[in-house]
Amino acid sequence: MIKVTFVCLGNICRSPMAELIFKDMLEKEGLADLFEADSCGTSSCEAGNPVYAPAKAALERHGISGTHIARKITDDDFARSDYILAADSENMSYLTRRAAESGYLGKLHRICDFTSRPRDVADPWYTRDFEKTYADVTDGCRGFLEYLEQRGELR
Repeated sequence: MIKVTFVCLGNICRSPMAELIFKDMLEKEGLADLFEADSCGTSSCEAGNPVYAPAKAALERHGISGTHIARKITDDDFARSDYILAADSENMSYLTRRAAESGYLGKLHRICDFTSRPRDVADPWYTRDFEKTYADVTDGCRGFLEYLEQRGELR
């Protein structure tokens, strides 16, 4: 089982969108039994809150449903995850500091590092562009699956 943890700041927009998009892809590709996917934040500022309504609405416009309750990343997440995928460089910096202390640096990537155009996923809390976030996260998740396929991890 491949354990993937998606991470953003508050865990109410980008990372739960990534978690739900990725799970939807896995179901459609018949790969769901190979993965465990989750999401969390680098901050506890939104802990206990559901997916932000505009993020949830963007997912639903694309036929993706699901729930998630925000939480902050834990030491256990670092230990159990095979891949920790950050939404952006700022959250990656936080994760890098935490992972360096425990030897988990090799697990860290940005969501869109696996695309033909590596980039940060802009925070739609500020941009209000939830469709762009959806597109970027979808691109990143597809690229990540292709990366795993090339590495032979999907057998």
